[in-house]
This record gives sequence, structure tokens and C-alpha cells, in this order.
Amino acid sequence: MGKSKSSKIERVLGIYTKLKNGHLVSKAEEAVNYGVNERSIQRDIDDIRNYLEDDGEKVGCINSVIYDRIGKGYRLEQDYKMKFSNSEVLAICKILLDSRAFTKREMTGVLDKLISCCVPKTNQQLVKDLISNETFHYVEPRHRTKFIDILWDIGQAIHGCNYIDIDYIRMKDKAMVKRKLKPVAIMFSEYYFYLAAFIDDKDVREGFDVINDSFPTIYRIDRIRHLRILDEKFHIPYSSRFEEGEFRKRIQFMYGGKLQKVKFQYFGNDIDAVLDRLPTAKILSEEEGVYTVSAEVFGKGIDMWLKSQGKMIKIMN
Repeated sequence: MGKSKSSKIERVLGIYTKLKNGHLVSKAEEAVNYGVNERSIQRDIDDIRNYLEDDGEKVGCINSVIYDRIGKGYRLEQDYKMKFSNSEVLAICKILLDSRAFTKREMTGVLDKLISCCVPKTNQQLVKDLISNETFHYVEPRHRTKFIDILWDIGQAIHGCNYIDIDYIRMKDKAMVKRKLKPVAIMFSEYYFYLAAFIDDKDVREGFDVINDSFPTIYRIDRIRHLRILDEKFHIPYSSRFEEGEFRKRIQFMYGGKLQKVKFQYFGNDIDAVLDRLPTAKILSEEEGVYTVSAEVFGKGIDMWLKSQGKMIKIMN
């Protein structure tokens, strides 16, 4: 028994070493080399596959044994792209569910693909069990619009600097309007995906609060009823490019408008929550637990947040 076990270990290590060194492994040849049948070699290869899957989960490298039909043997395929850990996939699933960004069918499909592609089979059911209650009670957005394909089309237009034409359901009066746009960014906030774009029509811009605004107009992507990518190109100098990271720091609830500064006192217990909500916020002073804070923001969305805080915030002139 001891000799048999020793032979098994030596055989697996020998085959694994060949694979690691880039050699092609033939079941028939290895069966002759080690004096066993091909079924034993197949079990050895399966053991190596299982080891690599478990090891890949720990180190983040995907190494797999595949059958090379041309060479008629097994070889090691090494992919050094990082792989999500079980914990990371679980965290992403929770964030996706809390976002409520997609219809229930879309959300279920995305979660199933994420789990099946990124979690080892032995742990897939566990991850599904941990999100099953939230998945079952998932409340999809009221618009019930499928728009994932439009996201990709917009992304291609942004990358290619192509103008787009859209038919858009305007929020204030539900009227359908047409717009020719320079798309510059896709953003997500508070349950919805948004398109940031510059309007090409000067007549439309005349009705805006800020004419010749250096920052784009915001459109909810689920309200786009038709989108066409035009062959016509636009150019924005690198020095004038739109930086969505900087824009996001200063906008609340995706309400555009003038750049302004706000100053207020905060009487609550969690100043970190304020600083996380307003990334540009700075603490000017603190006295007996009352913080004086200033922040740079765009538009009127900040008013909604300030009012929602009730007595914890006092606006200062």
C-alpha cells in the first residue's frame, strides 16, 4: 500500500513537472512510462486540474490543463490575469443587487454569469445561497427598460468621438425630443445610468441656465428611446477633455447646473458620512462636536441633500 501511494505521488509530480516545463503530456506514453493503464493517468491529470483550480483561487492566477487536439496531448495553459476571490464576487453581487440598476431578468443573468465565470464550482452554490433572499425579493426599477446594449453603443461612440442622435423622453414634461450630441461619458448614480454629453444645437442651448457651459448635459439612459451613431466626428482638445472623476466629486443626484460653493454647519454624529457624500468637502473648523464645512458642487442637487438632513445641518451664508 505504501509503495502504491508513493508511486502515485511520484507519477503526479512527474506529470505536473512536465506540464510546468511546457511539455505535451500523452496519456499513452505516460501509461507506458509508469507501467499503469491510461485511466490511472487520466485520474492523475484530473487531480492536477483540481489542485490548480484550488491554487488559482488563492493566488489569483488561472492555470489550467487543456487537451491539445493538434498535438494529441495535454498541456498547461497559463493565464496570469487576476481572478476574483469568492469574497470579492460576493461583495460585487451585493453591490449589484443594492444598485437596483437593471430589470430582474437582466440582474439575474448578470449575477449567474458572474458566479459561473468567477467562482470555482465547489463554491458556486454557497455564493448563490448567500444572495438568494435578496435575489428573490429584488425590486426592479420602475422604468423596466432594457438598455445594456445601448450602454455599449454609447461607449463605442465615446471611444470613436462620433456624434450621436437620440430620441429622448424629457423628464420635466415627458415630451419626446431629438438631440444631436457629443457623448463624453457614461456614469452611474442613485439607481440609474447616465450619459454625459454636449448638445450640438445652439438653439436648444439658449434655454439653459448656463449658456456655453463647459460641463455637459446629463441624460438618463433608460429614457433614450432611439439612438443612432453618426459617421460625423467631433474633437475635444486634450486640455479641455471632460473628466468624469472630477465632475462626480462635485455633483449630487446627477443634477447639472452652475459650479458653486456651499457652506454649512453639521451637528450630527458621523462627519465621515458627510465627507463621503461630498468628496470636495473640507472641514473649516470644529467646536464642541459641531463642524463647519465647505464644498464645491454643481447645480441644485445639493439642495435636495441638505434638506434631507433636517436639523443636523444649518446652511451658512
